Amino acid sequence: MQTRFTAEQLKDPATRDSEAILRSCVHCGFCTATCPTYVLLGDELDSPRGRIYLIKDMLENDRPATAEVVRHVDRCLSCLACMTTCPSGVNYQHLVDHARARIEATYRRPWHDRLLRRLLAAVIPYPNRFARLLWLARLVRPFAGLLPRRLRASLALVPGRKRAPVAGRPDTGRLSRESNAARPGGTPRPASDETRATKPRARIAVMTGCVQSVLGASANAATVRLLERMGCELVEIAGCCGSLTHHLGQAGATRGFAAAFVDRLQAASSGAPVDAIAVNASGCGTHLKDYGFVFRDDAGLAAGAAGVARLARDITEIVAALGLPPVVRPGGLRVAYHSACSMQHGQRLQAPPRELLRAAGFEVVEIPEGHICCGSAGTYNMLQPELAARLATRKLAHIAGLDVDVIAAGNLGCMTQLATGADRPIVHTVELLDWATGGPAPL
Repeated sequence: MQTRFTAEQLKDPATRDSEAILRSCVHCGFCTATCPTYVLLGDELDSPRGRIYLIKDMLENDRPATAEVVRHVDRCLSCLACMTTCPSGVNYQHLVDHARARIEATYRRPWHDRLLRRLLAAVIPYPNRFARLLWLARLVRPFAGLLPRRLRASLALVPGRKRAPVAGRPDTGRLSRESNAARPGGTPRPASDETRATKPRARIAVMTGCVQSVLGASANAATVRLLERMGCELVEIAGCCGSLTHHLGQAGATRGFAAAFVDRLQAASSGAPVDAIAVNASGCGTHLKDYGFVFRDDAGLAAGAAGVARLARDITEIVAALGLPPVVRPGGLRVAYHSACSMQHGQRLQAPPRELLRAAGFEVVEIPEGHICCGSAGTYNMLQPELAARLATRKLAHIAGLDVDVIAAGNLGCMTQLATGADRPIVHTVELLDWATGGPAPL
């Protein structure tokens, strides 16, 4: 793609990087076939190619974001399926991130949109605030019909009851939150019986997250048990990585979360270096692995951010590298594996989750149209509820046609999105791996 940026414009590092991305696009249109919003709407401007033209026009002419640009960029899920499809290697992820930051800096949204985005950024990254909001949401849910459309959609996502046990297996009770209690960065977990007698195979920093620590405590607990069973020494790093605010275009808040995360990692490494950061929310993993680029021009953060990016690993990458512990549960359950967009497109991880589930004795069943997003996409299902609901309905219809016992995914957002209409239990991949190797039954 030909560009016409001036030499003065290219002095800005972000513009210079975006110009290189734009020049790599050859207009082929392969991306349209795998773009969820184009598949739903059939509008060229709601495809990656169309958004690239809009972003190019905005950046090249150095103009503020218009309502048209905002509308079509906001509809983008950042699922990154286009990057998997693109034969030219266009880094759409970095381009749309730049566009979102520019929108945030130059466009004044309607008051209700500003209020919702500020609320999301002020509550969700903070576990205590988020837990209180969930409590309030459960009280308000009976009156959802009286609320504005977006708030109704958000309430529909709030879990309201205990998760159903996996078919054919006992309900062992809710996992204790104590096993997932966040410890200050650098404070080791007490060694388990498996690791106390031998030298640890690896020193792993377990990211407990923000939303994950509230809604995904059982997955965090399963991660800890599985890694300890594998002979790892663990430290836990609490707090938000900044993924949510990054995708809202809020650069200042994103930097603050990242700086805090880097500090916690450095504290965790003060006694001895860590070999990897274990992440069991693939959306967070994609962001952490991109820290090096996001903060490349930040003199105070670049080195630490690059260190995080080097160490960040999805939990299935770590288990695959070190080897799954002996399987002690009988196999045979049929598992519909939902590969989150941030897993298959953002991190390009296809094989490890599937191979580990098979090695643990499960029969993995592929979901038709597995490359198409379920509509979760971070806060997308709260900001674009109609499109998100259509994508969820599409995904759930494919799953409904499968003869499976359970649905597995490696991202809490997807699990929450699909739970709104699934007729089978949804569990985290790591919960199944933990169970197969001696842990409690997933709930």
